[in-house]
Amino acid sequence: MILSRADNSSFANWWWTIDRMTLAGMLGLMAIGLVLAVAASPAATGDSGSAGNFSYALKQLAFAATAIGILIGTSMLDSKTTRILAACVFALGLIGSWLALVAGIDINGAHRWLDFGGLRLEPSEFLKPAFAVLAAAFLADKLKHGFPGDLVTIGLLAPALVVLLLQPDVGQTLLLGTLCVVMLFLAGLAYYWLAALGVGGAALATLAYFLHPHVRERITQFVESGPGYQTGLALQAFEAGGIAGVGPGAGAIKYRLPDAHTDFIFAVAGEEFGIALCILIALLFGFVTIRLLLRAAKARDCFAQLAASGLAVVVGLQAFINMGVSLSILPAKGMTLPLISYGGSSLFAVALTLGLALGLTRQRPALPEEIAR
Repeated sequence: MILSRADNSSFANWWWTIDRMTLAGMLGLMAIGLVLAVAASPAATGDSGSAGNFSYALKQLAFAATAIGILIGTSMLDSKTTRILAACVFALGLIGSWLALVAGIDINGAHRWLDFGGLRLEPSEFLKPAFAVLAAAFLADKLKHGFPGDLVTIGLLAPALVVLLLQPDVGQTLLLGTLCVVMLFLAGLAYYWLAALGVGGAALATLAYFLHPHVRERITQFVESGPGYQTGLALQAFEAGGIAGVGPGAGAIKYRLPDAHTDFIFAVAGEEFGIALCILIALLFGFVTIRLLLRAAKARDCFAQLAASGLAVVVGLQAFINMGVSLSILPAKGMTLPLISYGGSSLFAVALTLGLALGLTRQRPALPEEIAR
Protein backbone atom coordinates (compact mmCIF):
# COMPACT_ATOMS: atom_id res chain seq x y z
CA MET A 1 0.00 0.00 0.00
CA ILE A 2 1.38 3.40 -1.03
CA LEU A 3 0.15 6.54 0.70
CA SER A 4 0.48 10.00 -0.80
CA ARG A 5 1.09 13.07 1.33
CA ALA A 6 -1.76 14.67 -0.61
CA ASP A 7 -4.13 12.05 0.82
CA ASN A 8 -6.36 13.73 3.42
CA SER A 9 -7.86 10.57 4.87
CA SER A 10 -7.69 9.94 8.62
CA PHE A 11 -5.37 6.96 8.16
CA ALA A 12 -3.00 8.89 5.88
CA ASN A 13 -2.93 11.79 8.32
CA TRP A 14 -2.12 9.36 11.14
CA TRP A 15 0.58 7.61 9.11
CA TRP A 16 2.45 10.77 8.18
CA THR A 17 2.34 12.29 11.69
CA ILE A 18 3.11 9.19 13.76
CA ASP A 19 6.65 8.26 14.77
CA ARG A 20 6.96 5.20 12.55
CA MET A 21 10.39 4.21 13.87
CA THR A 22 9.10 4.04 17.44
CA LEU A 23 6.05 2.12 16.25
CA ALA A 24 8.36 -0.35 14.51
CA GLY A 25 10.32 -0.81 17.76
CA MET A 26 7.12 -1.54 19.66
CA LEU A 27 5.94 -4.06 17.08
CA GLY A 28 9.40 -5.63 17.12
CA LEU A 29 9.16 -6.18 20.88
CA MET A 30 5.70 -7.65 20.47
CA ALA A 31 6.99 -10.02 17.78
CA ILE A 32 9.80 -11.16 20.09
CA GLY A 33 7.15 -11.72 22.76
CA LEU A 34 5.23 -14.04 20.45
CA VAL A 35 8.37 -16.04 19.67
CA LEU A 36 9.13 -16.36 23.38
CA ALA A 37 5.52 -17.34 24.10
CA VAL A 38 6.03 -20.29 21.77
CA ALA A 39 9.27 -21.13 23.60
CA ALA A 40 7.77 -20.83 27.10
CA SER A 41 4.33 -22.34 26.50
CA PRO A 42 5.44 -26.01 26.77
CA ALA A 43 7.12 -25.22 30.10
CA ALA A 44 4.07 -23.35 31.41
CA THR A 45 1.69 -26.18 30.47
CA GLY A 46 4.00 -29.13 31.20
CA ASP A 47 6.82 -30.05 33.55
CA SER A 48 10.39 -31.38 33.53
CA GLY A 49 9.12 -34.90 32.79
CA SER A 50 6.76 -34.12 29.93
CA ALA A 51 6.42 -31.18 27.57
CA GLY A 52 3.13 -29.32 27.52
CA ASN A 53 1.36 -27.73 24.59
CA PHE A 54 1.26 -24.39 22.82
CA SER A 55 -2.08 -23.20 24.19
CA TYR A 56 -0.48 -20.20 25.91
CA ALA A 57 1.20 -19.19 22.66
CA LEU A 58 -2.13 -19.31 20.81
CA LYS A 59 -3.79 -17.20 23.50
CA GLN A 60 -0.91 -14.73 23.37
CA LEU A 61 -1.37 -14.43 19.61
CA ALA A 62 -5.01 -13.46 20.16
CA PHE A 63 -3.97 -11.02 22.90
CA ALA A 64 -1.35 -9.49 20.59
CA ALA A 65 -3.89 -8.94 17.79
CA THR A 66 -6.15 -7.11 20.25
CA ALA A 67 -3.22 -5.15 21.64
CA ILE A 68 -2.21 -3.94 18.17
CA GLY A 69 -5.75 -2.65 17.72
CA ILE A 70 -5.52 -0.82 21.05
CA LEU A 71 -2.07 0.56 20.17
CA ILE A 72 -3.13 1.95 16.80
CA GLY A 73 -6.58 3.09 17.92
CA THR A 74 -5.33 5.10 20.90
CA SER A 75 -2.49 6.61 18.86
CA MET A 76 -5.14 8.25 16.64
CA LEU A 77 -6.78 10.14 19.53
CA ASP A 78 -6.50 13.89 19.98
CA SER A 79 -5.51 15.57 23.23
CA LYS A 80 -9.05 16.16 24.52
CA THR A 81 -10.19 12.60 23.84
CA THR A 82 -7.04 11.28 25.48
CA ARG A 83 -7.91 13.07 28.71
CA ILE A 84 -11.48 11.77 28.69
CA LEU A 85 -10.31 8.22 28.00
CA ALA A 86 -7.74 8.42 30.81
CA ALA A 87 -10.40 9.59 33.30
CA CYS A 88 -12.69 6.70 32.35
CA VAL A 89 -9.88 4.13 32.46
CA PHE A 90 -8.64 5.35 35.85
CA ALA A 91 -12.13 5.22 37.35
CA LEU A 92 -12.76 1.72 35.96
CA GLY A 93 -9.28 0.56 37.00
CA LEU A 94 -9.80 1.81 40.55
CA ILE A 95 -13.26 0.25 40.83
CA GLY A 96 -11.99 -2.99 39.31
CA SER A 97 -9.05 -3.10 41.72
CA TRP A 98 -11.39 -2.74 44.71
CA LEU A 99 -13.66 -5.44 43.29
CA ALA A 100 -10.65 -7.73 42.82
CA LEU A 101 -9.74 -7.11 46.45
CA VAL A 102 -13.14 -8.19 47.80
CA ALA A 103 -14.35 -10.65 45.15
CA GLY A 104 -11.39 -11.45 42.92
CA ILE A 105 -9.37 -14.60 42.40
CA ASP A 106 -6.95 -15.56 45.16
CA ILE A 107 -3.57 -16.48 43.64
CA ASN A 108 -0.77 -17.09 46.15
CA GLY A 109 -2.54 -14.94 48.72
CA ALA A 110 -2.99 -11.93 46.39
CA HIS A 111 -6.36 -10.61 45.17
CA ARG A 112 -5.51 -8.75 41.96
CA TRP A 113 -7.49 -10.46 39.22
CA LEU A 114 -11.09 -10.56 38.01
CA ASP A 115 -12.33 -13.58 36.08
CA PHE A 116 -14.50 -12.85 33.02
CA GLY A 117 -15.47 -16.31 31.84
CA GLY A 118 -11.92 -17.63 31.67
CA LEU A 119 -10.28 -14.31 30.79
CA ARG A 120 -8.42 -12.96 33.81
CA LEU A 121 -7.87 -9.24 33.95
CA GLU A 122 -5.74 -7.31 36.42
CA PRO A 123 -7.44 -3.88 36.67
CA SER A 124 -4.49 -2.29 38.48
CA GLU A 125 -2.39 -2.60 35.31
CA PHE A 126 -4.49 0.15 33.72
CA LEU A 127 -4.01 2.62 36.56
CA LYS A 128 -0.48 3.54 35.43
CA PRO A 129 -1.20 4.98 31.94
CA ALA A 130 -4.42 6.62 33.11
CA PHE A 131 -2.68 8.22 36.09
CA ALA A 132 0.17 9.53 33.92
CA VAL A 133 -2.28 11.32 31.59
CA LEU A 134 -4.48 12.71 34.38
CA ALA A 135 -1.48 13.89 36.40
CA ALA A 136 -0.12 15.61 33.29
CA ALA A 137 -3.48 17.35 32.76
CA PHE A 138 -3.59 18.63 36.35
CA LEU A 139 0.06 19.70 36.38
CA ALA A 140 -0.23 21.42 33.00
CA ASP A 141 -3.23 23.40 34.30
CA LYS A 142 -1.12 24.40 37.28
CA LEU A 143 1.64 25.71 35.04
CA LYS A 144 -0.84 27.65 32.90
CA HIS A 145 -3.51 28.82 35.32
CA GLY A 146 -2.16 28.34 38.84
CA PHE A 147 -4.43 25.34 39.46
CA PRO A 148 -3.25 23.27 42.51
CA GLY A 149 -2.32 20.39 40.22
CA ASP A 150 0.35 18.91 42.48
CA LEU A 151 -2.05 18.50 45.40
CA VAL A 152 -4.78 17.07 43.16
CA THR A 153 -2.24 14.65 41.66
CA ILE A 154 -1.22 13.37 45.09
CA GLY A 155 -4.88 13.13 46.09
CA LEU A 156 -5.57 11.09 42.95
CA LEU A 157 -2.69 8.77 43.78
CA ALA A 158 -3.72 8.03 47.38
CA PRO A 159 -6.69 5.66 46.79
CA ALA A 160 -4.74 3.76 44.14
CA LEU A 161 -1.83 3.17 46.54
CA VAL A 162 -4.18 2.04 49.29
CA VAL A 163 -5.90 -0.62 47.19
CA LEU A 164 -2.59 -1.83 45.74
CA LEU A 165 -1.10 -2.30 49.21
CA LEU A 166 -4.20 -4.14 50.36
CA GLN A 167 -4.23 -6.60 47.44
CA PRO A 168 -1.15 -6.73 48.07
CA ASP A 169 0.89 -5.60 45.07
CA VAL A 170 4.00 -3.88 46.38
CA GLY A 171 5.75 -3.80 42.99
CA GLN A 172 2.92 -1.88 41.31
CA THR A 173 2.68 0.38 44.36
CA LEU A 174 6.34 1.36 44.09
CA LEU A 175 6.07 1.79 40.32
CA LEU A 176 3.00 4.04 40.54
CA GLY A 177 4.54 6.04 43.37
CA THR A 178 7.75 6.51 41.39
CA LEU A 179 5.73 7.62 38.37
CA CYS A 180 4.03 10.28 40.52
CA VAL A 181 7.38 11.61 41.74
CA VAL A 182 8.70 11.70 38.16
CA MET A 183 5.63 13.63 36.97
CA LEU A 184 5.95 16.16 39.79
CA PHE A 185 9.67 16.55 39.10
CA LEU A 186 9.04 17.17 35.40
CA ALA A 187 6.44 19.78 36.33
CA GLY A 188 9.01 21.67 38.39
CA LEU A 189 7.97 20.82 41.95
CA ALA A 190 10.32 22.23 44.57
CA TYR A 191 13.09 19.92 45.70
CA TYR A 192 12.03 19.95 49.34
CA TRP A 193 8.61 18.63 48.34
CA LEU A 194 10.25 15.91 46.29
CA ALA A 195 12.37 15.04 49.31
CA ALA A 196 9.23 14.87 51.45
CA LEU A 197 7.61 12.54 48.92
CA GLY A 198 10.75 10.42 48.95
CA VAL A 199 10.53 10.12 52.74
CA GLY A 200 6.85 9.17 52.41
CA GLY A 201 7.72 6.53 49.83
CA ALA A 202 10.42 5.13 52.11
CA ALA A 203 7.87 4.99 54.93
CA LEU A 204 5.43 3.06 52.72
CA ALA A 205 8.20 0.65 51.70
CA THR A 206 9.09 0.11 55.35
CA LEU A 207 5.43 -0.48 56.19
CA ALA A 208 5.17 -3.04 53.40
CA TYR A 209 8.32 -4.73 54.69
CA PHE A 210 6.80 -5.28 58.12
CA LEU A 211 3.20 -5.97 57.06
CA HIS A 212 3.79 -8.42 54.22
CA PRO A 213 5.96 -11.47 55.06
CA HIS A 214 6.67 -12.28 51.39
CA VAL A 215 8.16 -8.80 50.89
CA ARG A 216 10.32 -9.21 53.98
CA GLU A 217 11.48 -12.65 52.87
CA ARG A 218 12.42 -11.48 49.37
CA ILE A 219 14.37 -8.46 50.57
CA THR A 220 16.10 -10.38 53.37
CA GLN A 221 17.05 -13.17 51.01
CA PHE A 222 18.34 -10.72 48.37
CA VAL A 223 20.48 -8.81 50.91
CA GLU A 224 21.76 -11.70 53.01
CA SER A 225 21.62 -14.85 50.90
CA GLY A 226 21.91 -13.71 47.27
CA PRO A 227 19.75 -15.17 44.51
CA GLY A 228 16.68 -17.11 45.63
CA TYR A 229 15.25 -20.21 43.99
CA GLN A 230 13.65 -18.45 41.02
CA THR A 231 16.42 -15.96 40.34
CA GLY A 232 18.99 -18.70 40.86
CA LEU A 233 17.35 -20.75 38.11
CA ALA A 234 17.16 -17.65 35.92
CA LEU A 235 20.90 -17.12 36.29
CA GLN A 236 21.48 -20.77 35.38
CA ALA A 237 19.37 -20.23 32.27
CA PHE A 238 21.51 -17.26 31.20
CA GLU A 239 24.67 -19.26 31.86
CA ALA A 240 23.40 -22.23 29.84
CA GLY A 241 22.38 -20.03 26.94
CA GLY A 242 25.69 -18.23 26.59
CA ILE A 243 25.96 -15.90 23.62
CA ALA A 244 23.81 -17.63 21.01
CA GLY A 245 21.55 -19.82 23.19
CA VAL A 246 20.88 -23.55 23.19
CA GLY A 247 18.40 -23.20 20.33
CA PRO A 248 14.62 -22.71 20.00
CA GLY A 249 12.75 -25.31 22.05
CA ALA A 250 15.93 -26.88 23.43
CA GLY A 251 15.87 -25.16 26.81
CA ALA A 252 15.65 -27.43 29.87
CA ILE A 253 15.86 -25.03 32.80
CA LYS A 254 12.65 -23.28 31.76
CA TYR A 255 10.69 -26.41 32.82
CA ARG A 256 11.85 -25.90 36.42
CA LEU A 257 11.49 -22.13 36.42
CA PRO A 258 8.23 -20.89 37.97
CA ASP A 259 6.48 -18.16 35.94
CA ALA A 260 8.76 -18.81 32.97
CA HIS A 261 6.10 -17.43 30.62
CA THR A 262 5.45 -14.25 32.64
CA ASP A 263 7.83 -12.77 35.22
CA PHE A 264 10.90 -14.71 34.03
CA ILE A 265 10.36 -14.69 30.27
CA PHE A 266 13.67 -12.80 29.97
CA ALA A 267 15.47 -15.88 31.33
CA VAL A 268 13.79 -18.05 28.69
CA ALA A 269 15.13 -15.64 26.06
CA GLY A 270 18.61 -15.97 27.56
CA GLU A 271 18.56 -19.77 27.66
CA GLU A 272 17.20 -20.49 24.19
CA PHE A 273 18.42 -17.48 22.20
CA GLY A 274 21.38 -16.32 24.25
CA ILE A 275 22.63 -13.00 25.49
CA ALA A 276 22.39 -11.68 21.92
CA LEU A 277 18.58 -11.60 22.06
CA CYS A 278 18.64 -10.22 25.60
CA ILE A 279 20.80 -7.31 24.45
CA LEU A 280 18.47 -6.71 21.50
CA ILE A 281 15.47 -6.60 23.85
CA ALA A 282 17.22 -4.13 26.16
CA LEU A 283 18.26 -1.95 23.21
CA LEU A 284 14.72 -1.91 21.82
CA PHE A 285 13.29 -0.83 25.17
CA GLY A 286 15.96 1.85 25.44
CA PHE A 287 15.27 3.02 21.89
CA VAL A 288 11.49 3.24 22.39
CA THR A 289 11.78 5.00 25.77
CA ILE A 290 14.42 7.54 24.76
CA ARG A 291 12.82 8.31 21.41
CA LEU A 292 9.44 8.93 23.06
CA LEU A 293 11.11 11.24 25.57
CA LEU A 294 12.81 13.17 22.78
CA ARG A 295 9.54 13.47 20.86
CA ALA A 296 7.78 14.57 24.04
CA ALA A 297 10.33 17.37 24.49
CA LYS A 298 9.34 18.70 21.06
CA ALA A 299 5.60 18.77 21.81
CA ARG A 300 3.98 22.19 21.61
CA ASP A 301 2.01 22.13 24.88
CA CYS A 302 2.83 21.26 28.49
CA PHE A 303 0.20 18.55 28.72
CA ALA A 304 1.60 16.53 25.83
CA GLN A 305 5.15 16.96 27.11
CA LEU A 306 4.31 15.77 30.62
CA ALA A 307 1.93 12.96 29.63
CA ALA A 308 4.13 11.46 26.93
CA SER A 309 7.19 11.64 29.21
CA GLY A 310 5.36 9.91 32.05
CA LEU A 311 4.03 7.18 29.77
CA ALA A 312 7.49 6.55 28.34
CA VAL A 313 9.13 6.46 31.77
CA VAL A 314 6.68 3.96 33.26
CA VAL A 315 7.23 1.43 30.44
CA GLY A 316 11.01 1.85 30.50
CA LEU A 317 11.12 1.56 34.30
CA GLN A 318 8.95 -1.58 34.34
CA ALA A 319 11.16 -3.21 31.72
CA PHE A 320 14.28 -2.32 33.71
CA ILE A 321 12.81 -3.79 36.91
CA ASN A 322 11.80 -7.05 35.22
CA MET A 323 15.18 -7.54 33.56
CA GLY A 324 16.97 -6.51 36.76
CA VAL A 325 15.09 -9.14 38.77
CA SER A 326 15.92 -11.85 36.22
CA LEU A 327 19.60 -10.88 36.40
CA SER A 328 19.48 -10.81 40.23
CA ILE A 329 20.46 -7.15 40.51
CA LEU A 330 17.06 -6.31 42.07
CA PRO A 331 14.86 -8.19 44.59
CA ALA A 332 12.05 -10.27 43.08
CA LYS A 333 8.94 -8.14 42.49
CA GLY A 334 6.58 -10.22 40.36
CA MET A 335 6.44 -7.73 37.48
CA THR A 336 5.94 -8.57 33.80
CA LEU A 337 8.19 -7.56 30.92
CA PRO A 338 6.16 -5.10 28.80
CA LEU A 339 4.96 -6.38 25.39
CA ILE A 340 6.81 -9.67 25.91
CA SER A 341 5.47 -11.50 28.98
CA TYR A 342 2.39 -13.65 28.59
CA GLY A 343 -0.92 -12.16 29.72
CA GLY A 344 -3.77 -10.11 28.34
CA SER A 345 -3.92 -7.51 31.12
CA SER A 346 -0.24 -6.61 30.84
CA LEU A 347 -0.24 -6.56 27.04
CA PHE A 348 -3.43 -4.50 26.78
CA ALA A 349 -2.28 -1.99 29.41
CA VAL A 350 1.15 -1.53 27.80
CA ALA A 351 -0.46 -1.17 24.36
CA LEU A 352 -2.71 1.53 25.83
CA THR A 353 0.31 3.23 27.42
CA LEU A 354 2.41 3.28 24.26
CA GLY A 355 -0.54 4.09 22.00
CA LEU A 356 -1.35 7.18 24.06
CA ALA A 357 2.34 8.17 24.02
CA LEU A 358 2.47 7.79 20.23
CA GLY A 359 -0.67 9.88 19.83
CA LEU A 360 0.59 12.66 22.07
CA THR A 361 3.93 12.84 20.24
CA ARG A 362 2.47 12.99 16.73
CA GLN A 363 4.05 15.90 14.86
CA ARG A 364 1.01 17.70 13.50
CA PRO A 365 1.39 20.86 11.38
CA ALA A 366 1.08 24.01 13.45
CA LEU A 367 -2.14 25.99 13.07
CA PRO A 368 -1.88 29.63 11.83
CA GLU A 369 -2.84 31.03 15.25
CA GLU A 370 -0.15 28.89 16.91
CA ILE A 371 2.45 30.18 14.47
CA ALA A 372 1.36 33.76 15.17
CA ARG A 373 1.91 33.25 18.89
